[in-house]
Amino acid sequence: MDEVAAAKAALNKVLPYVTSAADWESPRPFTMNMVFTWQGLRALGLPKNDLDSFPDEFRAGMAARKEILGDSGASDPSKWVAPLGSGDIHIGVIVSSETEKGVRAPLTLAEGLQGVTCIYRIDVGVPPTGREHFGYRDGIGDPFVIGSGASAHPGQDAVMPGEFILGYPDESGSIPPLPGPEVLTRNGSFLAFRQLYCDVAAFRRFLRANARSKDDEELIAAKMVGRWRSGAPLMLAPERDDPELALDSTRNNDFQYFAADPKGLICPLGAHIRRVNPRDGLQDTIVSTNIHRLIRRGASYGPVLPEDVVDDDGVDRGVVFIFMGASLRRQFEFIQQQWINNGDFVGLGTEKDPLVGNNDGTGGYTIPARPIRRHFNGLPGFVSVRGGEYCFVPGLNAIKWLAT
Repeated sequence: MDEVAAAKAALNKVLPYVTSAADWESPRPFTMNMVFTWQGLRALGLPKNDLDSFPDEFRAGMAARKEILGDSGASDPSKWVAPLGSGDIHIGVIVSSETEKGVRAPLTLAEGLQGVTCIYRIDVGVPPTGREHFGYRDGIGDPFVIGSGASAHPGQDAVMPGEFILGYPDESGSIPPLPGPEVLTRNGSFLAFRQLYCDVAAFRRFLRANARSKDDEELIAAKMVGRWRSGAPLMLAPERDDPELALDSTRNNDFQYFAADPKGLICPLGAHIRRVNPRDGLQDTIVSTNIHRLIRRGASYGPVLPEDVVDDDGVDRGVVFIFMGASLRRQFEFIQQQWINNGDFVGLGTEKDPLVGNNDGTGGYTIPARPIRRHFNGLPGFVSVRGGEYCFVPGLNAIKWLAT
């Protein structure tokens, strides 16, 4: 942000193009949303008392939370892409469209604004394969938000709106106090932005080195994530892939763990999807999984590594994720610290998420059985953090207020 008055005028200019939730199902050429960092709110002149009322983690920023998030080694903020983590980012504009043509008008508008300078941009999308760089179909398993007006799919957790949107009842049945002035934060949410590099060649080499055949590679890949790369869950397709099941939204998420697979013989306890959403698998513990749910969206950047290539081509490719919820600490940070980069919650000690955990070659991963039993030592890192930011997503009335 270069000049506050001009930046506020720019907010007024952009406001008519910001996407509303009203009439959501109607076709539209693009969607555009705006987010603000704590530094951005400060630059816009939010009073100190209001700034200080925001949660500690939001005020500190993602880079300062590296010990909690496990951002060390190749993921350390000192190695992030500039200017991520520097404190220089104030406002984020997220534009999406089903076509490349659809993003041109809003991008032209954003680039022509006075009072602000674009210091970071990343273009993302869905690869021609329809899957992310490791080959998995993504975007399955978000929770159902009670009162959203949408229809829940079988297997979706029904979660109170206050877990995602400020100013509404959460899973405790109460409405938590709002930070800052109500006009700014009611109907808002917090957002964690992560740019993740994917070492696809290393992943392929790992599978090839530890598998007995091509089919065995696919089984190991499924056991690491909890789904076949088509998206079919192991809990419903334990021994072979089922692409038809994967595409059926009434079935591909309709399963639980506690009674059907308590020991992780079908879907390993440390598999990615079982870590980030344990479902009913922790029902005999004090942990309530619904207070740790997130709304998650991801898209890929960089070209796809050609099939069967196992040598790194030096090209930057990966995934950009946004995670939204009412509490960065209780949702995003808890999942990163306790479920992804730790195994104690399911009795796995120091084992980390085999795909997205901050593995450094010293850890391992266990596949208990059915139909194979394996233990891998020296698990390398397949994903590293290129950068990230903690942001606040205001409602339309809040953006109007910020612009005045």
